[in-house]
Amino acid sequence: MITIKPHLSTADLERRYETAAEPIAKSHLHALWLLSRGYEIDEVAELLSFSTRWVRMLIKRYNEGGPDRLGDQRAHNGTEPTILTQDALAVLKERLKSPPEDGGQWTGPKIARWLAAFHGRKSVHDQRGWDALITIGYSIQQPRPRHPQAATQTDRAKLKKSSSVPPPMSARSTRARSSRSGRRTSIALA
Repeated sequence: MITIKPHLSTADLERRYETAAEPIAKSHLHALWLLSRGYEIDEVAELLSFSTRWVRMLIKRYNEGGPDRLGDQRAHNGTEPTILTQDALAVLKERLKSPPEDGGQWTGPKIARWLAAFHGRKSVHDQRGWDALITIGYSIQQPRPRHPQAATQTDRAKLKKSSSVPPPMSARSTRARSSRSGRRTSIALA
C-alpha cells in the first residue's frame, strides 16, 4: 500500500476536488482523494485513465510539495517568453496605431511576420500573432460598410409604419393555408 503524506485530510481532498476550477488540478486531486480512501494505484490509474507511472509521479509530487504541486505546472517551468516579450508587446501596441504596410487590416499572420522582423528571426508561427493580439487586448472595431444605395432619411420616413392598428377584417385573408408537410393522404378506411 502506498503512503500519502497528510498535507490534507481525505475530506479536504474531496472538497478541493469537487470545487477545483482547473481541469488538470481537478483530475490530480481526484486521484489523490481516491488513494486517500484506500484505492490501490492500479485501480486509480484504471478509473481515471492514467498510467500507474503517472499516479506514482503524482504521489511523489504531492508528498514532496503538498497541494501546491498539483495542477498544470507548465506555467512555472522556469522559462521566459522568447517571442511575446514585454518589450515586443509594448512596441506592438504602438505599431498597431497605424495600418500595416499593405494597407489592409492587422491579422494574426501579419503580426507574426512583424514579430519575426522585430526579433530578427526568419519566421514566427502565425498562432503567435493571434496570441499577441489577445495578450494586448486588441480587437478590430470597425463599423459595417454602408451600402452605396442605402435609403436616405426621407426614404426611411416614408417606409415607417404610421400606425400599429391592424387592417379591417374584410382586408385580411380568410383562406386557410395549405399544409406543406407532404403529399395529401386520406384518412378514410379502404
